Amino acid sequence: MRVFSKSKLMALRQCPKRLWLEVHHPELRTDSAQSERSFQIGHAVGDIARAIYDPAQQGALIDVQTEGFAAAFERSAQLLRTAQPVFEAGFSAGGALAFADVMLPVAPSGANKRGTKSELAWRMVEVKSSTQVKDYHRDDVAVQAYAARSAGVRLSAVSVAHIDNTWVYPGQQNYQGLLVEEDLSAEAFGRQAEVTAWIAQAHDVVAQAQEPSIAVGSHCDVPYACGFYRHCSRNEPQPEYPVVWLPHISRQRVQALAEQGIDDLRCVPDDQLNPRQQRVKSHTSAGTVYFDARGAAQDLAPFPLPLQFLDFETIQFAVPIWAGTRPYQQIPFQYSLHTLAPGAQLLHHDFLDTSGQDPSRALAVSLIAHCGSCDGAIFAYNAGFEKSCINGLAARFADLSAALRAINDRIHDLLPVARNRYYHPSQQGSWSIKAVLPAAVPALRYGDLDGVQDGGMAMDAFLETLHPDTGAAQKERLRTQLLAYCQLDTYAMVKLWQVFAGRTDLTL
Repeated sequence: MRVFSKSKLMALRQCPKRLWLEVHHPELRTDSAQSERSFQIGHAVGDIARAIYDPAQQGALIDVQTEGFAAAFERSAQLLRTAQPVFEAGFSAGGALAFADVMLPVAPSGANKRGTKSELAWRMVEVKSSTQVKDYHRDDVAVQAYAARSAGVRLSAVSVAHIDNTWVYPGQQNYQGLLVEEDLSAEAFGRQAEVTAWIAQAHDVVAQAQEPSIAVGSHCDVPYACGFYRHCSRNEPQPEYPVVWLPHISRQRVQALAEQGIDDLRCVPDDQLNPRQQRVKSHTSAGTVYFDARGAAQDLAPFPLPLQFLDFETIQFAVPIWAGTRPYQQIPFQYSLHTLAPGAQLLHHDFLDTSGQDPSRALAVSLIAHCGSCDGAIFAYNAGFEKSCINGLAARFADLSAALRAINDRIHDLLPVARNRYYHPSQQGSWSIKAVLPAAVPALRYGDLDGVQDGGMAMDAFLETLHPDTGAAQKERLRTQLLAYCQLDTYAMVKLWQVFAGRTDLTL
């Protein structure tokens, strides 16, 4: 009889077709770079959880990859007869199999009804890299509890441990306090009949000779992106101008339109669109460019030269590595700054620290020095991000706070000018700088860069520079790519400012 892993049952909960493909055609699955990053984060949090729940290092770890399933289940059963923490304990019973992140022994409380010593009980903890308990975590622990209890394990409690993003890492590998628990015992124990029904449904699904006929939809991304989307969408009708190009259209609205048979933005009635969406529809349909040159120039007229253009690259760690930082805190490790002087002289400064040490203070000092060389406005693209980064630095370094907040007072956002005054059909409803730049300034494209071409790639490259196995030559190659990418971000702003301000008299 087939036994379903927790991951397979969770796939069923998302979409029966996903389960069928996981079983019959796993080779069709292609996980996105973001999904891969999520897997890596989960592994990092799991590693730290073992240090948190077993500070004396007296526990045991089951490694199914090296031990094999049968041996892992047998060894788990043996370890659960002794009072010690057990990590990745495996259970296979009742048609389900699962591996528990943490199993903690609970001391027997007196004698049982027969007057003999009570059987050892266990507290199960599932560790998640999120900052709160999510709905699908509840399904997750229900399956975990079902598998363990079906295997004869006496569970006293089941909890989800998630990250406390207000906790500040004190350093010295002390991660006590990183995780907080939410007890889900009553809920998990009360859903055993549901899990039994899921297992029965899973058998029915995988027994089908053909994959279930389920169209792609909002479920493809909930609760996580499905790696089979490319396969499932290959034969779906592809509208020339998808409704998802309409800015700020909700997933629910897209689904509602699909139910009405509308998947092309040209078919959406104008009275159901806001002015910006109507603009996108109109100019996309006509293949024309919208550019309110006069309005853009008026928006920028209050900001004479000198001007500066600032962009940060940041990293965030679920498990902080630098003292004084919080989980998932955006930590700037790099900036690029272009300064356009009154004589139309364009200067560039940048900062990038790949030493492995916390770059925050050195970056802040450098930023103050180079922004202080100019008293004009500072432009950023989606400036709330840069302001947030600077506020974070100001909060950490009291002696630099006044100077950093003075920089923030000078920051203005170039994005609203682009969003309100310019639209090219090639943007496909997006005003990201990577969409606007090649439309407004065709000679510049991020795709022409070597290696790093977006923020996700920048984070990956920076992480690689920190890895002890990265050689000097590769580290220097990555450093060059990072500098070029961030420099293009600010040079792109310079060129967009020139277009929007109508400064064709400047050679930049």
